[in-house]
Amino acid sequence: MSEFEALFRVGVATVLGALLGLEREMTGKPAGLRTHMLVAEGAALFMVVSILLTEQFGVFDAANVRVDVTRIGSTIVTGVGFLGAGMILQSRDRVYGLTTAAGIWVAAAIGTVAGSGYYVVSVFGTVLGLLTLVALRVVERRLGPEESTHSLEDMEDD
Repeated sequence: MSEFEALFRVGVATVLGALLGLEREMTGKPAGLRTHMLVAEGAALFMVVSILLTEQFGVFDAANVRVDVTRIGSTIVTGVGFLGAGMILQSRDRVYGLTTAAGIWVAAAIGTVAGSGYYVVSVFGTVLGLLTLVALRVVERRLGPEESTHSLEDMEDD
């Protein structure tokens, strides 16, 4: 992969993260545009560097031991889990921040996929994430707490 391809991948991830973050920003949530952009960008950067390192050094080190630098991608999930956990708050009998934490997790996944060069999948993931955030909010509001005993609105930050 050329460095220009790497830059393009990171750029795509950042733009797609911005789309998710814009929805959160417009609804006044604590983690909005910049947070989602940075998470998607960071995930893409980690994936791009893991691919570039594999291309540069191969899959074996000097002692002919197999090295798997793509494991960097798996650590993104763990790291973002800690970031998302910091977004979840409990106050009395309510939990806030679940949707925001999930959005950060999805932004990281989109960044990982875009950083890997799968643009169609990353765009589809973004569209699906936006549909989940926007369209299902309308459905939840129409159901109302009386008709849904497990309303997500009672459990999350929307």
